[in-house]
Amino acid sequence: MNTGAILDSRYSWLRLLITLAIATVANVGMWAIIVIMPAVEAEFGSGRAASSMPYTLTMVGFALGNLLIGRLVDRFGITLALIGAVAATASGYVLSTFAPTMAVLSLTHLLLGLGTAAGFGPLIADISHWFLRRRGIAVALVASGNYLSGAIWPTLLAGLLESGGWRMVYFALAAITVAVVIPLALLLRRRVPAEAYAASDAASALNARSTGMSARTLQWLLGLAGIGCCVAMSMPQVHIVAYCVGLGYGPAVGAEMLSLMLLGGVVSRILSGLAADRLGGVAILLIGSVLQCIALFFYLPFDGMVPLYLVSALFGLAQGGIVPSYALVVREYMPPKEAGARVGFVMMMTILGMALGGWMSGWIYDVTGNYQMAFINGIAWNGLNILIIGYLLMRSRPQKPSATPSIA
Repeated sequence: MNTGAILDSRYSWLRLLITLAIATVANVGMWAIIVIMPAVEAEFGSGRAASSMPYTLTMVGFALGNLLIGRLVDRFGITLALIGAVAATASGYVLSTFAPTMAVLSLTHLLLGLGTAAGFGPLIADISHWFLRRRGIAVALVASGNYLSGAIWPTLLAGLLESGGWRMVYFALAAITVAVVIPLALLLRRRVPAEAYAASDAASALNARSTGMSARTLQWLLGLAGIGCCVAMSMPQVHIVAYCVGLGYGPAVGAEMLSLMLLGGVVSRILSGLAADRLGGVAILLIGSVLQCIALFFYLPFDGMVPLYLVSALFGLAQGGIVPSYALVVREYMPPKEAGARVGFVMMMTILGMALGGWMSGWIYDVTGNYQMAFINGIAWNGLNILIIGYLLMRSRPQKPSATPSIA
């Protein structure tokens, strides 16, 4: 058998479409709390930092889920992992509707985040096994499911939120997740034959030698960089709705800006994926990090409605390709049989950065009464990320996949 019959094949692209559909539904658990945050804050009478805690614990669960479910994917395959994750996600939604306090609501979101994680890192790791030459665009498209989810579902659920309240929204999301993800997950039972790992294993080993670093060292460097970039990324993504409410524009305007930001992120991820197939994940990661830092600066002088729409679109276009690039770097430099665990670890660190940044920005707002210092804090963390990735780029020279070898 030739690797061309398995990797980058027609089946690979069909699997990619199914995976993207799953990601678009499964990832909504990451964004739901952002949309309902003003309603929750008003109901429980909490401050901005306290009302950010459900999001923070969602991201903590999401982070742990990327690591734990990633390990399960390495061992049992993606289908069983997804079915178990759906049970956790649906339970998180339903239990949240019975929460009597903000503290209890935060704990239920830990479970919700844990299950939602299956729609991100584990799906990215799984699809990466089915591509070699076009892995960049494949990973970018699956990662785009996360942003498509955030761009599409808040708008679709806005009417239900207004008429039925946030609890009705959560009941609806529980039902939709079960009805859509489980049937699609059953279509992904096929697994890559063991011999098909040979080509990607050879490519990653060649790249790893070029860095002079162990896989563990590289993994931790990527993790630290991921925290830095995602603390910065979280400021607009987590607080844009609350920011617009504070400016007097209302939650609907904030939700539109979030959707615009995330749609820009989808475009960015696709373009970054195409470019990564030529330039490599490290170079694209550095470019995205620099562009994100520039975009964050534009939030400082502008707070008018029209400028905020433009800056939010620019921010989405700047940063969308960053997180998928971490997964690409892992797959370019580390063994494929460890993909679930390695990708899961790095995704966990990026998500912990989002969780930390989401809480930190709320705390800064409570202390200062505005978001200016929160944006500056994000810019500083972004600088740490740029330094690390710049250092890694100087040390690494990724090799492009060679002509398709015979494996049997």
